[in-house]
Amino acid sequence: MAHVRIYTTSTCGYCVGAKQLLRRKGVPFEEIDVGGDWEKRRWLAEITGRRTVPQVFIDHKPYGGYTDLAELDRQGRLDRLLGLDAA
Repeated sequence: MAHVRIYTTSTCGYCVGAKQLLRRKGVPFEEIDVGGDWEKRRWLAEITGRRTVPQVFIDHKPYGGYTDLAELDRQGRLDRLLGLDAA
């Protein structure tokens, strides 16, 4: 299974949606709350080109936020990225 890390804030509805999607798939993930950590948020913006949360990394590669994850799922590509199709 892939290593999944999700950067969130406590007041973000899209963060809740992304975590729910991953939980439905039974995927463990590491959550990092960047709510008051401006240095971490700056780093995220540099790495991803985005200033929004959530930001989801699968095997250390950024894949975007909730809508990006949901689109990958709709296309049938998310399970492969998460290593679920090999199970």
